[in-house]
This record gives sequence, structure tokens and C-alpha cells, in this order.
Amino acid sequence: MPAFPYLQDLGHGITAIDTGFVRERFDAAYLVVDQGRAAYVDTGTNDALPRLLGALDAQGLSREAVDFVIVTHVHLDHAGAAGALMEQLPNARLVAHPRGAPHMVDPSALVLGASGVYGAEQVARTYGDVRPVAAERVLTTHDGMTLLLGGRALDFIDTPGHARHHHCIWDERSRGWFSGDTFGISYPEFVTPRGRYLLPTTTPVQFDPEALKASVARLLERAPQCMYITHYGRVGDVPALARQLCEQVDEMVALARSLASAPERHAQLAAALACLYRERLRAQGSLLDDAEIGRLLATDVDLNAQGLAVWLEREARAAGQP
Repeated sequence: MPAFPYLQDLGHGITAIDTGFVRERFDAAYLVVDQGRAAYVDTGTNDALPRLLGALDAQGLSREAVDFVIVTHVHLDHAGAAGALMEQLPNARLVAHPRGAPHMVDPSALVLGASGVYGAEQVARTYGDVRPVAAERVLTTHDGMTLLLGGRALDFIDTPGHARHHHCIWDERSRGWFSGDTFGISYPEFVTPRGRYLLPTTTPVQFDPEALKASVARLLERAPQCMYITHYGRVGDVPALARQLCEQVDEMVALARSLASAPERHAQLAAALACLYRERLRAQGSLLDDAEIGRLLATDVDLNAQGLAVWLEREARAAGQP
């Protein structure tokens, strides 16, 4: 067995780190190394800290070699360990979207918001003590900004749709985007005879379908060869996956609107989403049975239904409806 079984070398100085959150191969962080300098992209939760530091050890890098801890957005499965990790890295700066950066300095509102979705006990059990980051160590990004890591340029663009505090990071060396949740989710179990199956994530509370599709269009402008997604890993065949993603955004919005006045909207919408994803997988030739698909997507179905409900209510308020 390899010494670091949770690491995957993706080439171009990029290592995928399985953070171990929820289950194996569910949640990835990335370590990017160039000319002996290192940056993390996303961190997982506090439980991932040994694996995050182990990725440095595997390459013989010191804690002092890390220049940046970059979070694509501040949802806790992406940024929960950022504060604890920064405490181990004396030279690093935390890099965050300007809408998300204040929540890294004072995570109390972030934890409160997650508690509203998952419940306070579940948040405490899952995420532990979310550590703050000193304000002077936080670097906020702007659309079109470039950071230099060693001799490697990392470009940032604003990518709302999943969350308003989301940016994506372009790596010219590998011609790939670190896309967080903007380019959806695709677990390794969803490799099918017709390629990878990918679906949008509409986690509450800032889903915006038109903004999301516009963000995906911006990602495609650079003709990427791959996407480094948090859930999970590197995916190729980007144009086909982008079509799949945007088609499903439209289908999910249509389902939500059709059930807007349903008496048990959440349950009905969750069931409709589960059916949509199963049918999509079947159309691609997946051999997973219904029980396994349900197990893999249970959390995503529930959260997507919640996020669509929040979006419906926001749309109704904008239209002046009670």
C-alpha cells in the first residue's frame, strides 16, 4: 500500500488530496507546486488537516514552502479547514473572494448559516471548531486578478451562480480550471460507457441559474482541457460536460417551478430530482442500481431541493408575489 493512499498525482505539479469528508473520493483539495513553492486550492474540513499536511510531506516540502491557501468559496466543505491549516503555515496568505473573505476572518455567521441548513449539532459534529484567520493574512481577489506561484500564473475570475462568493482559478500550465462547485459535481462512481456523468449543485442559499450558466460560458472561453472539481477530481471532455450541466440546470428549474405550489414541495421536488438524475445516468449506460445511485446522491438531492426552494422564494419576492 502506498504511504499516502489519499493522494493522486495529476501531473503538471498538481496533486489531488482526498480529504476523507463524508466518504472516500467525495471531497478533494488540491496542492499545486511550482519551483518549490506551493498553494492549496480548497481544504475540506478540519478532519482533513493531517492529509493536507501529508501532501507536503509526500513531496518533501516544508510548511514554510506554502505561499497561498486558496478557497474557491467559503462553504465549509471547501473552506472549513482553512483557519486550522493557516495556523500551520507561517508564510501563507489566505486567498478568498471579497464576499467570502470576511467570513474567513470571523466565521461565526458562516457557522450560523450552515447550522440553518444542517442543524447546529450536525455542524458542530461535522465541522468542529472553525478557526478564524487573521485579517492581515487574507488576500481578496478581483475579476481578472493573477497570482504568481513560483513561475506559474494563476488567474481568477468571478463565477457566481452556485454562490455569490465564488471564484474559479485558471492554471495555464495544465489548461484547467479549479472550479469548486461552479462546474458541478461528478463522483468517480459516475463513469459510464458514454463518459462521466455530472450534475449541478444548487446548495442553499445563493443559487442563480442564469448566473451559473453565464459563469460556465466564461470558463469555456479559454478552451480548457480539464476541470479540477471539488466533488470529485479532474474531469475532461469539458464541452460535453458543460452541455450536460446547463441542460440539467434548465430541467431542475422547470421541475422547481412546476412544483412551486405543491403541498409537500420539498419531498416532491427531491423525488423528481432523484428521478431526473437516475434517468440521466441510465441514458449514459450506467450499470449502478437504483439503491446505489440513491446512496451516492442522497445528500445532494436533499440540498439541491432546498436550494431550489430558496431560489423559488427569492424569485417570487422579486415578482412581488406573497
